[in-house]
Amino acid sequence: MFIQGNLQAVFEALFSVGAIDPVLKSDWHEIAREMEKKPEQYTMALKTINSCGGDITELIEKLSSLDRESINFIAVEVAREFAEFTDRKTLH
Repeated sequence: MFIQGNLQAVFEALFSVGAIDPVLKSDWHEIAREMEKKPEQYTMALKTINSCGGDITELIEKLSSLDRESINFIAVEVAREFAEFTDRKTLH
């Protein structure tokens, strides 16, 4: 499952709730391992974000209601998807 819609909007919402700096300072491998151990939590967090349709106000509201671990999952997924997008763009 992937984040649907505008990744930039999700990034801005994550930044607004203060999620970016802590994740940048975290061990992403550890977060990824936790994502693998908790696929239901990861999937539910993605569904929550995808239900917002890119509306930044709603994204901020939904992110504010999630636990820190789920927010970290979303932040790492945004980073991963941005990296994959950049790789595809660079190849073409």
